Amino acid sequence: MTRELIILGSTGSIGVQALEIVEANPTLFSVVAITSAGTHPQLVIEQAKKFGVKVVGVTKNADVIRAALPGVQVLDGASASIEIAAISCDVVLNAITGSIGLAPTLAALKASNRVALANKESLVAGGDLVISCAREDQLLPVDSEHSAIWQALIGEKKSEISKLILTASGGPFRDRADLSTVTLQEALAHPTWTMGPVVTINSASLMNKGLEIIEAHYLFGIAYSQIDAVIHPQSVVHSMVEFVDGSTIAQGSPPNMKGPISLALNFPHRVAGATKPIDWGISHTWNFSPIDTARFPAISLARTCGEIGGALPAIFNAANEVAVQGFIDGQISFTDIIKIVSQSVDQLRASAATTLRDLGDVSAAEEDARHTATEFLKKVAR
Repeated sequence: MTRELIILGSTGSIGVQALEIVEANPTLFSVVAITSAGTHPQLVIEQAKKFGVKVVGVTKNADVIRAALPGVQVLDGASASIEIAAISCDVVLNAITGSIGLAPTLAALKASNRVALANKESLVAGGDLVISCAREDQLLPVDSEHSAIWQALIGEKKSEISKLILTASGGPFRDRADLSTVTLQEALAHPTWTMGPVVTINSASLMNKGLEIIEAHYLFGIAYSQIDAVIHPQSVVHSMVEFVDGSTIAQGSPPNMKGPISLALNFPHRVAGATKPIDWGISHTWNFSPIDTARFPAISLARTCGEIGGALPAIFNAANEVAVQGFIDGQISFTDIIKIVSQSVDQLRASAATTLRDLGDVSAAEEDARHTATEFLKKVAR
């Protein structure tokens, strides 16, 4: 039977690749609805027509899109993705960037839709809320690192896990000693992956890996003390699980997101030919090395915020969103990003809520973090 999909963030990297998987497998998938910011209206229109979607959600250019799609319901505004995520379907792929993806994740789960989660901020900002809503096998990871761990754990006992080991490409600056002069162009030149600007900059600072440690804690219910990360420049081994008997299971494939996307969409079945396999007919050299946390302090700060819990991870993430935008806008330097995040966390730590009761608590924490981070940003703006 064909699976009905909703794609949140259809014009981003993950959304586009997901639609390519659908196009290549028309007997497996159909698309009920798509959402996008709407900043690329022509692409939204083309996607809607190609896949025959019934509902489109955007925050911008709704009139242009509506006029080009007679017979298609076009929802607009900040709540469009939340409303669409609650439409009954088989799988909602949440490929929205940023903590605005949390509310759609909760809406999809509460509507009993399975969620293929590429929006890591859902778990960073509101992990307790999300996990309390999700049934077994209702929340499936799309990030390649978490997909790798998920695959390595199939059939294994949680009590026999010794450690989860996330791999990181290290970004473009893994061998660069001085990060104070990093330019935006350099930060956006990722050596392995093609991603949106925010995720690419987070990868360059290794902030992404800090967020992924928090995400792994919630996805797999593993203590932070048992979650580690290592540099693996080739990005072929996507992550590993170490067990109590000393053995390690690793999941490997070329650096291509179509494997993890397709598995989350079609679980428990794999999609034949989703991505090319490793070519075992040639020689390979794969390197692994520890992360220099002095040069990349985001990981240690993420771990601290995660261990304290409550609203602090949401504060950590929201402050980072402000700082990264400040760097994109040319207001601050690359190394100012983590300084602003750290200062914001330090200032708000004592007053941060210890328990998140609902979305309102998350929003309040994020608002405080954004205000605080903006004030720190103004002080260092160039």
